Amino acid sequence: MLELYNNIKALHLIFVITWFAGLFYLPRLFIYIIEAKERPEDAQKHLLPQLLLMTRRLLNIITWPSAILATLFAVVLLVINPPLLGLLWMQMKLGFVVLLWLYHLKIHKIAKAYFRGEITHSSKFMRIFNEVATLLLFAIIFIVILKTSFSWIYGFIGIILLSILLMIGIKAYKKYRENHPDK
Repeated sequence: MLELYNNIKALHLIFVITWFAGLFYLPRLFIYIIEAKERPEDAQKHLLPQLLLMTRRLLNIITWPSAILATLFAVVLLVINPPLLGLLWMQMKLGFVVLLWLYHLKIHKIAKAYFRGEITHSSKFMRIFNEVATLLLFAIIFIVILKTSFSWIYGFIGIILLSILLMIGIKAYKKYRENHPDK
């Protein structure tokens, strides 16, 4: 039974990783789409179809199946080992997974709008929005690894500091891009 559990856990982790790969790259594609819409029409007609195709394939072939399979294998793990549901760290993790699913659904909604030609966000918004997955990944990993030894106060402070560092990084990159528009 332990071997089965570990095999399912390995599959769960593989699909969590591929799910996050999609969640990290889709907002980046959204940024490229937004910036392509700001280019001359000739450039748009070459860039936009390719970027939208990449977005559609990443969303439908990698991100959605990975999300479903990661969740399915997680449910199987909890069915095999139901006492996990009674542990505070697991409840916290599942709370962050719910937030991850909400983030995923928001990405899906944004992608659907882009497929219809509706661009409603700025590239700056998307750069910040892209960091939500990073924060969720950090929170989930630290909770799972540290379990009961996790200090919630230090964890909260860590997430706040990470958020601040991410914002500083976004501002520094924006300044760099303004000073080096060709890169």
